This record gives sequence, structure tokens and C-alpha cells, in this order.
Amino acid sequence: MAAAAAAEVELSRQAGLHVAGEHRDSTIMRAQAAIGAVQSSLARRLSGGMQFLASVGSTGPFIGLFGTVYGIMNSFINIANTNTTNLAVVAPGIAEALLATAIGLFAAIPAVIFYNIFARRIAAYNQRLDSFSSELLVRVSRQLDQSAG
Repeated sequence: MAAAAAAEVELSRQAGLHVAGEHRDSTIMRAQAAIGAVQSSLARRLSGGMQFLASVGSTGPFIGLFGTVYGIMNSFINIANTNTTNLAVVAPGIAEALLATAIGLFAAIPAVIFYNIFARRIAAYNQRLDSFSSELLVRVSRQLDQSAG
């Protein structure tokens, strides 16, 4: 971010623009835009995998529930085909149902936990970037004022 701000001020100087005095505000705005572009790029890169975690966390239980329904449905079909409610007929479908539920939860629970951990860390990092950006702009402004005087 500091390099982007310095590069923008230097590019303005090389283009023959006045970077201090009455043109100080436009120079600071250009530096702020350069800093914002870097900050946006960092935020985008950091939150890249968050959609995957959110999708797994929100859909995992429903996929497990679908598997549960499918397993119980198989049990009912087996009961209908054999005309008996013997445990040997019902057990495989119920086992499939429980396994599907477990797999859905096994995927969803860690995804939600890691989503929350990463979301907190990314938010804290973005706050640090905002603070750094503000401090950097203050320093750029001070440097421009010193060079004008």
C-alpha cells in the first residue's frame, strides 16, 4: 500500500503535475485511490475461499438430510418387497440414513467453524488495513506539505 501511494505521487511528479500546494488534495485523492485498489485486491484474495466454506456449511446438513430420506425410503421399499418388518430388512436402509446424516454433519460443522474463524480474522485484518491506510495518507499529506513549504 505504501509502495502504491509512493508510486502514484512519483508518477504524478514525472507527468509534470504539481503535487503540492493547491494541487495537494488531488494528489492525495490519487494516492488514496491507489491504496484503495491494493486494499481491495488484498481483501478479495483473503476472502476467496469463504464462499466455498459458506456453501458447504449451509448445504451439508440438507445433503445429509436427503441421504437420510433416501435411506429410510429404501427401508420402506424393502419392507414392501419382503412383506416383513424384520430388522434384517430394515437395518441396511437405516444404516445408510444414519451414515448420510453423519457425513452431512461431518462436512458442515467444520466448515461453519472455520468460516467463523476466518471471517473474524479477515474482518480484523481489514480494520488493520483501514488504520494503516489512514496513517499512510496522513504521512503522504505531511510530506506534501513539507515539500510545498
